[in-house]
Amino acid sequence: MTAGVRTRRTPVRPRLAGYLAGVVVNGVLLALINGQPGWAAVPFLTAGFSAVTGVVDLALVTGLITGYVHLWHDPEWLVTVDGLVTTGAGLVALVRIWQVFPLDFGATPVDWAAAARVVLAVGIAGSVLALIAGLVNLVRTGLRRPAGPAGGSSGE
Repeated sequence: MTAGVRTRRTPVRPRLAGYLAGVVVNGVLLALINGQPGWAAVPFLTAGFSAVTGVVDLALVTGLITGYVHLWHDPEWLVTVDGLVTTGAGLVALVRIWQVFPLDFGATPVDWAAAARVVLAVGIAGSVLALIAGLVNLVRTGLRRPAGPAGGSSGE
């Protein structure tokens, strides 16, 4: 028998509210980026943003789909797997934005381009750490799940 501390999950209603908020935010961002005039209306985005739109859309759609799924079914293991998927998609988008850097802040006394690079670097590093933590959490979640009668695992 293994002894461990079982962490308590957030109650259902706040979890559902969070999933719903994520679905709405991702949907709105998708509409704003891909609608008319879309991202072209943002003054500091260059034409190079079209090279990153696909991966940004991928990250947003991934978050929208997983959030929608969690509105109906959110066992801890699935939330962890979906967190890995959405974090991975976000990491791909951040790395692509870093590579293309479709931002131009013009001549200002503040070096906003350097500040944006720092924000991107922090996001990339945080995503890598989140992927590692998510993998550890997935293993721990899998170890906590009791075996069902047929050797399968029981639901939560």
